[in-house]
Amino acid sequence: MLGMSSLPDPATERAAGTDLVLGEDGLARPEWAATDPLLRAYYDTEWGAPVRDERGLYERICLEGFQSGLSWATILRKRPAFRSAFADFDPDTVSEFGPADVDRLLGDAGIVRHRGKIEATVGNARATVALRAEGGLADLVWSFRPARTPRPRTADEVPTRSPESEALSRALRARGFRFVGPTTMHALMEAVGIVDTHLVGSHRRGSSGVWPEAPDGA
Repeated sequence: MLGMSSLPDPATERAAGTDLVLGEDGLARPEWAATDPLLRAYYDTEWGAPVRDERGLYERICLEGFQSGLSWATILRKRPAFRSAFADFDPDTVSEFGPADVDRLLGDAGIVRHRGKIEATVGNARATVALRAEGGLADLVWSFRPARTPRPRTADEVPTRSPESEALSRALRARGFRFVGPTTMHALMEAVGIVDTHLVGSHRRGSSGVWPEAPDGA
């Protein structure tokens, strides 16, 4: 009879032949979302779900920019403070921020105090407002949805950029957005459902409705 110490830890047991980890609830997740409760909740309920509204996309563009050089867990933990600091990411309000607001935010220990990224968030708000004359931020971002989505089976197969993310980066930069490089924009496209890079076999694979398929990849 096996002792308890010989049994696999359900929080770290890997699904056979994959980079997925089986949770104690029996659901398969990638390693990055398998143990930290905050990341696990984000993966289960938010990451890859479609975001099609202006405010939501503006927020995620800015947070992806703040994440550059940091862990996503750090940004998630600070998200309530970011929302408080940037008026719940209302583009109209943030577009009116001036130098005094930037200085105030540089003193806010709850957020990432990086002058360039703070100034970019203000500039991105102004660019978002200006984009309404062209149909809006959501229409622009979603126009770069590719014809097909990746179907990665391992973490190594998950792309970090694509021709579409490169094109989206160029389009946003041309309209005054900053901290929107091709890798950052690919992360955005994954996060808001434009592409589905959930590993095949994950319980979230195909769940967005944008790229429907059976969650087990069948």
